[in-house]
Amino acid sequence: MKIDVVREDNFADIVRKASTGLKIANTALAAEAKVAPGRLDALLAERANPTEDEAHSIARVLNLDPQKLADIGCRDWSPRSVELNGELQHQINAPFPSNGYFLISKETKTAAFVDPGGNAEHILRVLERANVPLEYILLTHKHHDHVDAVPELRDAFPSARVVISRIDALEIGDNARGALDAVDGGTIPFGKGEIRVIHTPGHTDGGVCFLYRDMLFTGDTLFAGSVGKLYGPRLGYEDLLNSVATRIFSLPAATVVLPGHGPPSTVEQEREHNPFF
Repeated sequence: MKIDVVREDNFADIVRKASTGLKIANTALAAEAKVAPGRLDALLAERANPTEDEAHSIARVLNLDPQKLADIGCRDWSPRSVELNGELQHQINAPFPSNGYFLISKETKTAAFVDPGGNAEHILRVLERANVPLEYILLTHKHHDHVDAVPELRDAFPSARVVISRIDALEIGDNARGALDAVDGGTIPFGKGEIRVIHTPGHTDGGVCFLYRDMLFTGDTLFAGSVGKLYGPRLGYEDLLNSVATRIFSLPAATVVLPGHGPPSTVEQEREHNPFF
């Protein structure tokens, strides 16, 4: 199976995230990058594409990789298609444009779902057709476009266990009732293997990724060619970048990155093409 969706972030999104993280105003960015303020406004409003020189100059001010940013801004780089494990299914959560992922073990006839945002109707139909119970509801973080379908899933599968970090669980109220704490390095038995928890704070203070076999569900920590916005009240931009650089990029190159928005990638492709690193 392949997931064919467009990249979540373009040149303007990346520049905005980096300038916000570094607290560099547009006026200062334009001056330091030697780009006319009106021209920078046009680039950030997506009314124009940058030249190679503009992408390089802006990247240097924002501590981004100049060539990687130019590849996205000037050549519209996107990750190569990834052939996905047969245990995986995907949906675009409705009405939110976030990714939801099914893990369905045919061997043990159990299922898990990662980040159920919005309406649960399609999730329930797929599980009914597969004739498997939902064992886990895996939440990478607390935001509504990743958790809103939890009540419906719990009503349909009362024995399903929510898995979320204790830090983020505090903010989703009854949705986290009886939840398993997603502790860094902890494991959850699933199928004939296990799901490993990797704490990746930055997007939220309690954000986690889930690793199953060679598949890493990154939520809004890492996208193809970008990273998530910053919402943690305590941690921030440098923490987010550090989480990716030390926790995710240390995984094998072939590890498939399955983000909360946008297309899949791999650790290798992100090391080579993500402008934040």
